[in-house]
Amino acid sequence: MDVSELLDGLNDKQRDAVAAPLQNMLVLAGAGSGKTRVLVHRIAWLMQVEQASAFSIFAVTFTNKAAKEMRARVEATLNGPVGGMWIGTFHGLAHRMLRAHHREAKLPESFQILDSDDQQRMIRRLLKAMNIDEKKWPPKQLSWYISARKDEGLRPKDIQAYDVNEQLMLNVYSAYQDACDRAGLVDFAEILLRCYELLQQQPTLLRHYQQRFRHMLVDEFQDTNSIQYLWLRLLAGSDNNIMIVGDDDQSIYGWRGAKIENIKRFLDDFNAETIRLEQNYRSTATILKASNALIENNAERMGKSLWTDGNQGEPISIYAAFNELDEARFVVGKIKSWLQAGNALSDSAVLYRNNAQSRVLEEALLQEGLKYRIYGGMRFFERQEIKDALSYLRIISNRNDDAAFERVINTPARGIGDKTLSHIRDCARHESLSLWDAAKAVLAQKHLAGRAATAVTKFIELVEQLDDKIAELELAQQAQTAIEQSGLMAMYQAEKGEKGRARVENLEELISACGQYELPIDEDFTSPLQGFLAYTSLEAGEGQADEHEDAVQMMTLHSAKGLEFPLVFMVGVEEGMFPSQQSNEESGRLEEERRLCYVGMTRAMDKLYISHAESRRLYGQEKHHSPSRFLREIPEDCMEEIRIKTQISRPANSGRFSPSISHATFEDSGFNLGQRVLHAKFGAGTVLNYEGAGAQSRIQVSFDDVGSKWLVTAYARLQAL
Repeated sequence: MDVSELLDGLNDKQRDAVAAPLQNMLVLAGAGSGKTRVLVHRIAWLMQVEQASAFSIFAVTFTNKAAKEMRARVEATLNGPVGGMWIGTFHGLAHRMLRAHHREAKLPESFQILDSDDQQRMIRRLLKAMNIDEKKWPPKQLSWYISARKDEGLRPKDIQAYDVNEQLMLNVYSAYQDACDRAGLVDFAEILLRCYELLQQQPTLLRHYQQRFRHMLVDEFQDTNSIQYLWLRLLAGSDNNIMIVGDDDQSIYGWRGAKIENIKRFLDDFNAETIRLEQNYRSTATILKASNALIENNAERMGKSLWTDGNQGEPISIYAAFNELDEARFVVGKIKSWLQAGNALSDSAVLYRNNAQSRVLEEALLQEGLKYRIYGGMRFFERQEIKDALSYLRIISNRNDDAAFERVINTPARGIGDKTLSHIRDCARHESLSLWDAAKAVLAQKHLAGRAATAVTKFIELVEQLDDKIAELELAQQAQTAIEQSGLMAMYQAEKGEKGRARVENLEELISACGQYELPIDEDFTSPLQGFLAYTSLEAGEGQADEHEDAVQMMTLHSAKGLEFPLVFMVGVEEGMFPSQQSNEESGRLEEERRLCYVGMTRAMDKLYISHAESRRLYGQEKHHSPSRFLREIPEDCMEEIRIKTQISRPANSGRFSPSISHATFEDSGFNLGQRVLHAKFGAGTVLNYEGAGAQSRIQVSFDDVGSKWLVTAYARLQAL
């Protein structure tokens, strides 16, 4: 491919970024502006025009899916493989360095990665040993504390405790780190921190990587946290070229440690040039105008205004619902019309601020027989049966993996109870041993007797026999042997019903996944099993289940980032819901909520509906909210307010986003939405909904004492209050 071909099809600003001289550069890339294309063509430009070696390129993304897509697109652009190029996630690339230099990092060659569940299991064990009340100090809360400190680059010695609570958490962090180091385990946050420390403490190694990776590219830079920034800055040094791509207007992960200020910090630290990508290839002009107007209400922006050569498009439709049932009925009705017009359900998406909002929408979709998919549901490698099987493979690979040991020592049940485990844990703590070595020690010292000793002996023999049996087998056969001979398959086959059948199918799918796994040729794993275990830990949570059916896409606004749909519904856009109540109480949160709204709006390609409800029952409580301030920040000429023209007629004089909408009348019933009524048996209540006509019509009332009831209108004998 020649130079002209590399630049073909790019707009002026994209060309500027792709063909820029070797320099530090920020590409401020707006939503739908083709940033991935720019990254891919920049890599191709570096190799073909600047004569950069594939070995000198280091490209960082945030998901394995994005990394695979980038590698595939680079290879397609260059018409050939790009062996030697490092393209991956922060955790994946840091993990690769730790594998290659495990001795210098003070890790065993077969070190394993703890996921959040295993991390909490280990913390729970430590709390018991430290006589700390688990109810007062939940393991989940402590795991968040530890991960947050690591994301800031802080070890226990770096933290000053100012009160007894902080001191307790610090003590747990210290004990947890000692336990991980003893067992040769790392959690997700540890991967980056350990790699950063490795490079800091090994100047020769740091110089090696700085001299190798002359060209660094980083995607989604607005989502980086403190340790990710420090790691990149260390690797880049003072001589390398680093290009970051990001959008301060799409920084929505502050709650998990992302630092929006890292973009400005990069400009100061690297004296970088800025190129803005503002031409949008996704949404209509109306949607872009509304989105620009919304986000302009945020202060401290770097400044950018999206535009398009495309059509003006329809106005954004705003629907004022009486309650969440009315809102769901409206959304589903529009989706049904969309489908009847010949469109695909999968081209429509319903976005909400909180997962709890999906229930009513799901029920409405089910009532209409419309298929739907919850995006980001239970992930394959996080399912119970899969974690059980992987834990057997982990303990076979590394006997010092305490988390795997605890998970499978009594799975399936083999008569090893809490008392026996306490003996083993006490021994491990007092003698600084792994649980595996402690189990062998208590047997040798005859601290266990009878059934307990027999059960622990049989478990140890099982693992050692499995290790011998699978040593020479292919990976898929290794997994199958471990699953079958450990008793896992039989245990789940004995579980009745659909749940048990699904678990068995998942175990079979794991064996298939092992058969399809290919060990990366340019990574330093001693066996396919080690590579696969690392892959499952790093991949967990990113892969989506294959979808064979056309279905409505349902997801939180956070999950929607990076996606696009012709038809989008944003529901629950109300004060207290979106922006959330907490956003009024914490500095900077309101602006992040506005950025989240901006992300949601810019997911829509052709048509955007936004709905809010006067009352909403959520978490068991009835709440009355006013429309979100974000709606008032959208220009009037970009929107239209929808009135229902069939069974419900709304007064034409209801104001623009007035705090309380006028109650609509159910024409056949004589009652109004929100009207207070009295029933002879159920007492006083509020009218919520109405369906049907004539003798077959029904009315829904939320009674103060007995909850919601559907009543046949003709026989309800309701009295107006």
